[in-house]
Amino acid sequence: MNDVVIRVQGAGIRFRRNRRGRRSFKDLFAGSNRRARPNEFWALRGVDVEVRAGEAIGVVGRNGQGKSTLLKLVAGVMLPDEGRVDVHGGVAPLIEITGGFVDDLTVRENVQLTAGLHGMSKAEIDERYDEIIDFAELAESVDTPYKHLSSGMKVRLAFSVISRLEEPILLVDEVLAVGDKAFREKCYARIDELLAGGRTLFFVSHNERDLKRFCTRGLYLDKGALQLDGSIEGVLAAYDSDYGVTAV
Repeated sequence: MNDVVIRVQGAGIRFRRNRRGRRSFKDLFAGSNRRARPNEFWALRGVDVEVRAGEAIGVVGRNGQGKSTLLKLVAGVMLPDEGRVDVHGGVAPLIEITGGFVDDLTVRENVQLTAGLHGMSKAEIDERYDEIIDFAELAESVDTPYKHLSSGMKVRLAFSVISRLEEPILLVDEVLAVGDKAFREKCYARIDELLAGGRTLFFVSHNERDLKRFCTRGLYLDKGALQLDGSIEGVLAAYDSDYGVTAV
């Protein structure tokens, strides 16, 4: 069991649809587990998953079914309302391209800030800076404020920084759907390289080709619950059967 790097046990998280909502007098005296909470819903509930080092897992499901929420729980940017999520090892999260970047800082300053926030030392940032900029294809924009970058340029910068982290767990949440095909293929080659080096991957995508390329195992989430945990082919077949989806 020593190679289990992620353990999710009975994890649940709830959100509120809006800030309004009243509770009845009866609700106030009910136990916390039974108490009604107007306008709240469970984005995930009762999820159990174990992930071993080096696994590449594709998370499958319709929009709004808890895929990104699960990745955020693993990344530690959200805490579960029930159950627990234990992660053994650092996480490199490519979940939201705006996370950690500051609009008014330049590309150069954002690389230094974001890499530093993710644990790179100044020496490591200096050593990898040229590699990060070259991979992102932003050599002519290093003094441009982040807010003036296009969506594609922001994705290139984010992936370039995050993929240079030494963390053993990589989380990728559909952000690579933005940007041109040539750069996407370069990113995918980098993911192949990381997987060959033994990294663990959580990959959210609606593209079946991409899921089959990287992942051997799949998680199928629907209505906030884990419907199936199995081979990526089996999970995609179940999803396609439920929703009449054909391969992309």
